[in-house]
Amino acid sequence: MKQTIARQSTHLSPADIATLRENLHEQLAFRRQQLCGPTAANPDPDPQAEVRVALAAAAYMVLVDVRDALLRIADGRYGACHLCRRPIDRERLMIVPQARYCARCQQVREAGR
Repeated sequence: MKQTIARQSTHLSPADIATLRENLHEQLAFRRQQLCGPTAANPDPDPQAEVRVALAAAAYMVLVDVRDALLRIADGRYGACHLCRRPIDRERLMIVPQARYCARCQQVREAGR
């Protein structure tokens, strides 16, 4: 499986993939903890309830992105932009390991919003 990843993502070494996979697993655990923690399940209405709901929604979105990135690693598709199919810069992946798009395509998507 690692050979498939290396062949499709020549800009990422096997050590890079291992580091990124570990980082993604840590993020997955953190986001799950955020969603299952005591503040996430607090049913008492208070002025901060809206903030908690927004934080939980953001945590869930990141959790989905992280889980999808781990699936891309397992499938050998990790590191390729979903739009242009070019490799995502190593530096970008080290900062945002769940990134789906290269920096250029991400800018285009954000400009279209």
